Amino acid sequence: MRLTVLDISIVVLYLAAMVVIGWVMRKRARKNKESYLLGGKSLPWYMLGLSDASDMFDISGTMWMVALCFVYGMKSIWIPWLWPVFNQVFMMMFISKWVRRSNASTGAEWLVTRFGSSGRGVKSSHNVVVAFALLSCFGFLAYGFVGLGKFMEIFVPWHMVQPYVPFTIAPEYVPHLYGIVFTLFAMFYSILGGMHSIVLGDVIKYAIMIVACISIAVIAMLRLHGPGTQLAVPNGWTNPFFNWHLNLDWSGLVPDANKKIAEDGFGLFGFFFMMMLFKGLFASLAGPAPNYDMQKVLSTRSPKDASKMSGFVSIILLPVRYSMIIGLTVLALLYYNQLDLRTAKGTDFEKILPAAINGFLPVGILGLVLTGLLGAFMGTFSGTLNAAQAYIVNDIYLKYIDPHASTKQVIRANYLVGIVVVAIGVTLGFFAKDVNSVLQWIVGALYGGYIAANMLKWYWWRFNASGFFWGMASGIAAALVFPYIFKNTLPLYSWPLLFLISLAGCFTGTWLTPPTAEPVLKQFYKTVKPWGCWKPIRVKVMAEDPAFLPNKNFKRDMFNVALGITGQCCLTILPMYIVLWLKLPLLITVGMLTVIVLVLKKTWWDKLEN
Repeated sequence: MRLTVLDISIVVLYLAAMVVIGWVMRKRARKNKESYLLGGKSLPWYMLGLSDASDMFDISGTMWMVALCFVYGMKSIWIPWLWPVFNQVFMMMFISKWVRRSNASTGAEWLVTRFGSSGRGVKSSHNVVVAFALLSCFGFLAYGFVGLGKFMEIFVPWHMVQPYVPFTIAPEYVPHLYGIVFTLFAMFYSILGGMHSIVLGDVIKYAIMIVACISIAVIAMLRLHGPGTQLAVPNGWTNPFFNWHLNLDWSGLVPDANKKIAEDGFGLFGFFFMMMLFKGLFASLAGPAPNYDMQKVLSTRSPKDASKMSGFVSIILLPVRYSMIIGLTVLALLYYNQLDLRTAKGTDFEKILPAAINGFLPVGILGLVLTGLLGAFMGTFSGTLNAAQAYIVNDIYLKYIDPHASTKQVIRANYLVGIVVVAIGVTLGFFAKDVNSVLQWIVGALYGGYIAANMLKWYWWRFNASGFFWGMASGIAAALVFPYIFKNTLPLYSWPLLFLISLAGCFTGTWLTPPTAEPVLKQFYKTVKPWGCWKPIRVKVMAEDPAFLPNKNFKRDMFNVALGITGQCCLTILPMYIVLWLKLPLLITVGMLTVIVLVLKKTWWDKLEN
C-alpha cells in the first residue's frame, strides 16, 4: 500500500467535511419538500452545472473510459455515445428549458403538465415512469457500488486490513465491503442535507478533481516527452477517425487487448458507430431520463438558467475528465509491464485506472486524486439517491399513502426511503458481474425501452397517456427479457427491435383511446412551447390568443445541435492532443472551437429566453 500519512489525511479530511456539510445543511433542507429535493429552486445555474458534471464524473465510468482509451486510443472518444453523451447538447439547445417550464418536482409529476391529472391511462403512465426511474436509479447505484469496490481494493489490500477486522470474508466480497463503508458516508450527507448538501459537496469535490486531473496530465506529459520515450501502440491508435473495420492490432504488444475488442463486439466499428448515432439521436430527442440529471434541471431558477446549466456541464466536464483519462492511459502504456491487471479470467483493463494511480503518482497528488475519485463516487451515488427519494416520496408516498403529510412527516419519509434505497442498491451490487455489464444493460437495454414514448410526448399532439404507458411498459418488459434471448449480443445491436416493440405499444395505446383533454393540450403547448406536430392545437391556441407566438426555431435548434456536438467532440479530444502534443491536430481543434463559440454566442446565448 503506497498511501502515506499525508494521502490518508486528505481522504479523511474530505470525508469529515462531507459529514459536516450534511449536518449543517440539514436545517435548510428541512424547510419543505422543495427545499429538500430541489434546493428550493434557488441555487445558481453554474453551481448546479458543476454538480451535474460532478455526478457524471464517476469512478465506474472513468475506469471504463480509461480502459477504452488504452485499447481503442483516440477512437475511444466515440464509444460514450452509447449514453449518448451528446444528449447534453440537445438539453442545452432546447430540451432543458422545455422541461423546466413545467415547474414540476420529478419526471413523473412533469407528466401532469402533458397528460393532465385525470383521465384514462394517466395513473398508469405515472406509475410506469416511477417504475422506470427506480429501475434506472437502482441500476446506477449498483454500477457505482461495483466500481468503487474494485477501485479501493487496489489502494487498500485486504491483507493489510484483515488483522483489524473481527470477521473473515471471502476474497470475492472484499470490494463489496469497501463499497459498503464509503456508501455509508455518501448516504449520511445526502440523506441529511438533501439537494443543498449534494450540490455543495459536488462543488468542493470538483475543485479537487480539477487540480487532480491537471496534475495527472502534467505528470504524463513530462514522462512521455522525456528523451528516448515512445508509446508502444498499434498503427491508427492516435487517429480518431475510422473505417468500417476498427483495424487496431495489438498482437506483439498487448495480445489481450485484441481479445477485449472481440469481447466488446466493437470490431465492425463503422456499424457500431452508426447504431450508436441512430439510437443516440432518438434518445436525445426524448429528453432526460428521470434521474439526477433531470432533478438538476428542475432545480434551476428559470428555463433560461436550465439551458445555461446544461451547456456548462460539457464545458466543465469533458476537458477535465479527459485530462485524467489520457494521462492515466499514457502512464499505463509507458509502464504496462509494471501494472498487475491479471485476474483468473485474463487481463482486466478496468483495473488500469487504480493501478496507474497507485503506481505512478507522487505523495499528495495521490491523496488528491483518490479523494476526488471517492468524491466522484459519492456525488454520483448521492445524486442518484436523491432522485430515487424524490420519486418514492413525491410520486408514491404523497400521491397514494398520505397526501396531507406535514413537512416533518415528508422529511422523515425521505430519511427512511433513503436508507431503504441504499440497502437495495448495495444488494443489487452483490449480483452485478462487472462495471461494463451493468453499464451495457442500463444504456443499451433499459434506456432503449424508454426512448419511443418519451420522444413522442414532446413532438406529437395526439400521443396520450395510454400510449405512453403501453410504450414504456412494452419497452421495459422487452429490456428485461432481451438479455435472456440475445445472450451473446451487445444490447445496442438488439435495440432497434426493442425500439420497434416500444413504438408499437405507443401507437396501439394511443389510437385505441381518446386524445388527451383539449384544455390540457392547449395549456401544455402555451406553457412549454415545443415545436413538432402540434398544428391542430396551435391553430386553436392562436384563435384564442392572436398575440401568442409559436415556436418556429426547429431549424435554428438543429443547426445549434450540429455545432454543439462538433464542439463537444473538440472539448473531448483537446486534452488528448495536448498531452500527446500532436501540434497540427491541436491547432485545428482550437480553431474549430473558437469558430463554434463565436457562432453559438449569436445563435444560442443571445437568443435564450424563459
